[in-house]
Amino acid sequence: MVKRTLDNIICSHLIYKKIILLFGARQVGKTTLLESLSCLPDSETLILNGDETNVKDMLTNPSSFRLKHAFAGYKFIIIDEAQGIPEIGRVLKIIYDKIKDVQVIASGSSSFELANRANEPLTGRKLEFMLFPFTFQEMVAHHSFLKEVDLLDIRLIYGYYPEVVNNPATETKILKLIAGSYLYKDILRLENIHRSTLLEKILKALALQIGSEVSYNEIAKLCGTNPKTVEKYIDILEKAYIIFKLPALSRNIRNEIKKGKKIYFWDNGIRNAVIDSLSEVVSLRIDTGMLWENFIISERMKLHYYNQTGVKCYFWRTHLQQEIDFVEEYSEGYSIYEFKWNKNAKVRFSKAFLNTYKVLNSDVITPGNLEVFLLESPFN
Repeated sequence: MVKRTLDNIICSHLIYKKIILLFGARQVGKTTLLESLSCLPDSETLILNGDETNVKDMLTNPSSFRLKHAFAGYKFIIIDEAQGIPEIGRVLKIIYDKIKDVQVIASGSSSFELANRANEPLTGRKLEFMLFPFTFQEMVAHHSFLKEVDLLDIRLIYGYYPEVVNNPATETKILKLIAGSYLYKDILRLENIHRSTLLEKILKALALQIGSEVSYNEIAKLCGTNPKTVEKYIDILEKAYIIFKLPALSRNIRNEIKKGKKIYFWDNGIRNAVIDSLSEVVSLRIDTGMLWENFIISERMKLHYYNQTGVKCYFWRTHLQQEIDFVEEYSEGYSIYEFKWNKNAKVRFSKAFLNTYKVLNSDVITPGNLEVFLLESPFN
């Protein structure tokens, strides 16, 4: 079993005695993580599934007296699929306030639905964590750096969803099931969206614009809708942990792009499943540069999250087409990066940026030196 980085992080936060909420897209391994947390003794842990009828009955409008008897003898209560419990936020508040010797960890596949239901009742009572698909760092720890580098081409196409990684002979089938069942059915149901074809069009448009600035107006014209609707759908996809935004850095230079944004997918496999492009060899694809940029940036963003660095990340571009793929802002200055699939690529960083900002580090990240970006990070 692949050891998840979040295992140690969650365990280290148990001392705060807060309710722990675990978010993340469907199929990223939340249930597996909770059932195998290294710090929870089996004999003291009760695992409940919010989809089961008897669990729903027990946790619907419960009294603290009833819950004390139900949880007697346990120190840790895990509630998986917690969004299935009516008024789950109020239920968790009762447990936190009335049963002091119990630590609760709750998760749900419909993560932003769980967040909406639990947010207000649990103010000051909760800690939130997000689980991603496997990371490059986790896989290196699992079976070595050389092995993972050898599998890089496969990761660029099929990504890091646990079921995909663990079933290498059926990646395409699994990814299509994950993309179809989650991206369209769950999101449409949870947000009461009726136009599934529009959601699909917008997602495909985003998948084909990796590395480019995203214009809501242009996507709206392409998909036959209006910019406000595009903005709403993109916001939902971001809340569902399918995509994330990378904003433009703008501090000092007059002709910098000030309000631009790029959008990336948290997983390459989902991106490729959306455009039905899962069977080609990386070196023969026309979008190899996009795949590399999406992979390396999403992996770096996962590292920042798990390490709780607080580092702000951007891209940088001017109206004169000077640009830098990735910028990290530290208190002392900036680290800047370009991403190239070609290991021999030569890059000159913009003099406008170098002369204006205090640059701590600049590097070109290729498959030949990805370890300096994904394993030897300056914030460690």
